[in-house]
Amino acid sequence: MVDTHAIGSVRLDKWLWAARFYKTRSLAKKAIDGGKVHCDGVKGKANRQVSTGMEIRLMQGHQQKTVVVQALSEQRGPATVAQALYKETAESIAKSEELQVQRQSMPFSNAKPDKKQRRQIHKFLREQE
Repeated sequence: MVDTHAIGSVRLDKWLWAARFYKTRSLAKKAIDGGKVHCDGVKGKANRQVSTGMEIRLMQGHQQKTVVVQALSEQRGPATVAQALYKETAESIAKSEELQVQRQSMPFSNAKPDKKQRRQIHKFLREQE
């Protein structure tokens, strides 16, 4: 991790990449350009300077996270170091746990019917004619 006193600010796309929210800087830039990242309530730009204490709201897959910047880094390091760069807010954690419970309670849906189900469907359709 880079010392926060040596760096006053870092580009948003670099920080998101270093904090391991996105696998590459280009994916971070696409997310920012797509409106999936907001800094302090304002739509983010890739070259926006991030400083400690900023609140960043981002979409990661289908999950929305809100984090507060704790430290700055321009280099991508191990996951343990990356986790020290931010702190997720309590509301964000609660919301993600709630969504996880909802996903677990939903029955598993197999998109493609198996052989027995296809036979039942065909039988039902024949009876309808």
